Amino acid sequence: MRDRTVLIAGAGISGLAAAEALVAAGAHVVVSDDDPAALTDLPAGAMAGDGTIPDGTSLIVTSPGRRPDHPLVAEAAARGIELVGEPELAWRFGAQRAEPPAWLVVTGTNGKTTTTGMLAAILGTAGVDAVACGNIGYPVVSAVAAGHRVLAVELSSYQLHWSPSIRPAAGVVLNVAEDHLDWHGGMAAYAEAKAAALVGAVAVAGVDDPLAADLLARSPAPRKVGVTLAEPGEGQLGISGGVLLDRAFGDRDELAEVKDVRPGGPPGLTDALAAAALARAHGVAPEAVRAGLAGFEPGAHRMADAGTVAGVRYVDDSKATNPHAADAALAAQGGARVVWILGGLLKGARVDDLVARHAGRLAGAVVIGTDRTEILDALARHAPDVPVAEVAAGHDGPMRSAVHRAAAFAGPGDVVLLAPAAASMDQFRDYAARGRAFTDAVGELASRPPAAGEPG
Repeated sequence: MRDRTVLIAGAGISGLAAAEALVAAGAHVVVSDDDPAALTDLPAGAMAGDGTIPDGTSLIVTSPGRRPDHPLVAEAAARGIELVGEPELAWRFGAQRAEPPAWLVVTGTNGKTTTTGMLAAILGTAGVDAVACGNIGYPVVSAVAAGHRVLAVELSSYQLHWSPSIRPAAGVVLNVAEDHLDWHGGMAAYAEAKAAALVGAVAVAGVDDPLAADLLARSPAPRKVGVTLAEPGEGQLGISGGVLLDRAFGDRDELAEVKDVRPGGPPGLTDALAAAALARAHGVAPEAVRAGLAGFEPGAHRMADAGTVAGVRYVDDSKATNPHAADAALAAQGGARVVWILGGLLKGARVDDLVARHAGRLAGAVVIGTDRTEILDALARHAPDVPVAEVAAGHDGPMRSAVHRAAAFAGPGDVVLLAPAAASMDQFRDYAARGRAFTDAVGELASRPPAAGEPG
């Protein structure tokens, strides 16, 4: 990279990390961003750009969310300038080392962050010099610069699309369901991006998911491993008699007990099996898998208990940013009646099947966010007897109104579940801010229930 001119297109966390690494490598670095304020605190040695591609640019490192049909992408192609993402840059830097780091890659529509955290916990328990990075919040290029030997890398479909060279030591596709279709243009392209995690030495997939199982079957990896919630077959990890078993890297090796896995339920157990498979692919012993999973603490806003008010339990699953995740959250409520808070940006996904599948358990629904019309129409078609409230905004915030309206639908023993099935950025900074708003509103409800007739 020395003396090459590189444009960083996007001054977010990963872009600034890439800029810092490139300056250290001797490149001439220019950083551009749609928000001029983002260019006021650049790494020493990097220059602020004006939004154009500077003359002499030989590489562009793009923010992961930049769509393939963006004008910058077309201009780069027309000028013969290579365009990659920050993980691809990290891969290239790592490959130059005498001992390149081992990449253990996690992707899927849902469960990526939990699986990556579980994997990092297992590796840490085993005494491996490892770090969780990537889409989890810590740029991969920073992890490589820090010299870590093993990288537990969460990669989104966007990041995989812009990372053509990555060949992980082991990679997993947890599941594939409708998400980001507006970005990729359809399911085929979205699934193809996910499949890039399965091109290394060991490919792992959640074979209970038909699309993920198909990607595994078509993977070029010399070793293919399935994870299933059923009794594992040869070459699989699965569950039998309340125990997680490994028949891929061991002979029915016992890895953990179901009761010790958090978060529990089918999604959490699939995540644990996937994390165990990647760790076992790296040579981690069953005892370390067991200890790592036992010590793992799930992240916030993932089926988190937000409190109980007047006999009604409130659950924050703001991380359910697509219908597939919301489906798992609703199923996890067992036989309880649910008042469902949902809505936001659907990103091209459909909710009809989701609503139809869970209509019988709903005591009410409160719809928020930009894409309310599609959700309201689905509720009218598939759950016509379920009471529904629509929250457009509110002077004190949409979530406070949503929680108060949900409370009016709920009775003792019911669950008010925030599982939006949609992204949050139309009304909140991110899913975490949405979850915090929910928890704050529940806390207020506990201290001061709404007066009779108060709309919330």
